[in-house]
Parts: sequence; structure tokens; C-alpha cells
Amino acid sequence: MAIIECRFCGEGLRHTFVNLGATPIANDMLSEDQLIGMEPFYSLHVFVCEQCFLVQLPEFESADKIFSDDYTYFSSYSPSWLDHSKNYVEMMVDRFGFNEDSFVVELASNDGYLLQYFAEHNVPVLGIEPTSNTAQVAIDKGIPTLVEFFGTELGKETANGHGKADLVLGNNVLAHVPDINDFVGGMKELLSDTGVITMEFPHLQRLVEQNQFDTIYHEHFSYLSFSAVTRIFAHRGLRMFDVEELPTHGGSIRIYACHEDAAFQTGKRADDLLAREDGLGMNALPYYQGYEEKVQRVKRSLLRALIGIKEEGKSVAAYGAAAKGNTLLNYCGIGTEFIDFAVDRSPHKQGRYLPGTRIPVLDPTVINDRKPDYLIILPWNLKNEIMAQTEFIREWGGKFVVPIPDIEIL
Repeated sequence: MAIIECRFCGEGLRHTFVNLGATPIANDMLSEDQLIGMEPFYSLHVFVCEQCFLVQLPEFESADKIFSDDYTYFSSYSPSWLDHSKNYVEMMVDRFGFNEDSFVVELASNDGYLLQYFAEHNVPVLGIEPTSNTAQVAIDKGIPTLVEFFGTELGKETANGHGKADLVLGNNVLAHVPDINDFVGGMKELLSDTGVITMEFPHLQRLVEQNQFDTIYHEHFSYLSFSAVTRIFAHRGLRMFDVEELPTHGGSIRIYACHEDAAFQTGKRADDLLAREDGLGMNALPYYQGYEEKVQRVKRSLLRALIGIKEEGKSVAAYGAAAKGNTLLNYCGIGTEFIDFAVDRSPHKQGRYLPGTRIPVLDPTVINDRKPDYLIILPWNLKNEIMAQTEFIREWGGKFVVPIPDIEIL
């Protein structure tokens, strides 16, 4: 096999973290007309760099194809994510004093789910979002949005055309960029001398410890530790000065960065997390070896449970047409022979079919009509929210199935 180079340091990638076989693009929902056609599958083989320890999926499919104008993920359909975003804005306004004289830019701003809350504080905002269908929703809300992929050149152009930003933020985007050096370089160009960068992304430590392999899909080019991100930002003259650990997406971190010579003092939380990751061995290869067997155990356990349920003549539905669920279903080989239908709150997914497995996606009201015996929660990070919304399945003896980190029947 040809040697693929690390997207940060250029070292050849020789060490497997986990190989999940081949799957379709996780958010490429199918229309009924597409069911008779060919569906492309791409390798989901993740490597770890022996030089910088960046865990990464090579660019088997381009970002242009993955983040197309038919992109089906709209951030505003999760009430808990909206609450999280509003709380973030309140905290940032309080901590850093952002006001009508400030300028906030969000990268991968989606449908305006977060910038709307800065706008409520009269803070000037700009979204940068590559998918035109989600960007149009933001524009319709009054959130100015550039429909572009972000990188160093766009960072320069935005700074020249709109001014430098006092805050550059991005939630669940840093892992989504194939050229991470160019992306971070763009933030360097856009950031004002006294400005702040915040980025949120799932923490690699949680992925390993909680066996969150289903968060691996083609949109996620990198799987990030604080140590690796610190090295990547330092390479572009940016310094981490703080970090928070968050419960979102099964365990995320929010980093705070500034220019290398800015006045922000590096805090204890940043030093402590770097020390913890080093103590766990995250800067050495042995930490990453053996993970694949943990993933295979989950597959076997889930299949055993579903085979038993179906042999009893019981019905199973799935809640959430989430990208992580599509990785799980395709890796485990679970289709309509196990799951009768899936439901999702987003009308952009209803009436379509999950990629690979071809499971139909319906409105959640169908649950009450068809009364499945088991409801498998694919976006397990939202299990409390989903179980509260669908508690009524208990009326007919329905049970919940949570597949990650280990299968639970509740």
C-alpha cells in the first residue's frame, strides 16, 4: 500500500488506529429514486502518526463532496445544542466583554444556530459556511454568511474586507478539515492582536475510553487530543491559554487560543490537561494499539442482542438519523432485517433513507402509531433528551437500547 502522509507533519502513516472497513458518506441520505442506483463506499481506515500522534482519516473523499449543497445536518434541530450554544454566548460576553464594538466570526456556522445569540446582544457577526442550503437558513435569519470553505487565503480576504475578528469560533469543525494547517493559518490571519479563538471538538481521550468509534466517519478527518492541537496551533504562532472539558458529544473540549505574544496568561487547566494526556501515554504509540479489538467486541455484543430480540419476534426502530449512527449500522452490518424504520426530528431527513443500510427515516410521531418493542438510540450522546421525549413507549412495554460504550437495554 502506498504510504499516506500525516496531514500535519508529513510523516508517513504506517500505524492503524482502527479499520472500520468501507462505508458510504455518513450524511449522504438517499431519496427513494436513488434506492435502485449504485451507492459509493469509501475506506474508513484510521491511522495514528508516529511523529506527532495526530489520529487521522486520510482524505478518501473530498470535502467538496462531503459538504455538498444537499448537506442534511442542521444544528438547530437539537434543543440541547441550542441551549449549549446560548450558554456559551452568555459566558463569552461576560468573560471577554464582547459588545457592539466587537466583531465575531464563526467558522462552519451552519444555520445560524449560535450567531443568533450574539446578534441578540448587538454584537456584529459573520458566519462562514461551505454548505449553501444551511447557510441560506442563517441568511434568512439575518445572519450575514459567506458560503465558502475557510482557509488561509479566505482568512486574509475576510480580515481585509470586514476587519479583524475579536473572536473566531468554531464548534465541531476543526476535526472536519482535510488541510488543518491551512485552516489554522486562516484563523491566525483573521484574528485581531488581542483576539481570542475558541474551538470545540470531541476529545480523543473520551473516544478511546468510552469506545466511541461511531464518531469516526468521513466528515471527521482528524481525532484530536489537546496535545496534538497545541502542536498544530503553535506551528502557526498561536498559543493555548485555557481549556474546558465539556459533556457534549460524549466528552468534548473547548480550547482558548491567542497570538503567541498576546497578554493572556496560560492557565492551570491547560497545563493540567497536557500533563494528564502525557501521563496517559497519548504521546506514544502503545496508547493507540489494541483499540480495534475493543471496537470488535461492541459489534459482536450488539449483533447478539439484536439477533435475540428478532428471534423473539419483537420489533425494533431507531431514533436519530445521525452520522454516528450510520457508522455504527454500516460497520455492524445492521439493516432492515433488524431495524424496521428510523425517525428524526429534522424534516430534511424525513422521507429519505439511511446511507448503506437503506433504512427509511420517518417523522417521530410514527413511533406512537407503530409501537416498536425496542427503540435503539443512535445519537447516544443525546440519550437523556431522547428518552424524555419518547418516554411514552413504556405504555406498551417498549424498551430503549443504547449501543455505546457498551450495549444497555433500559
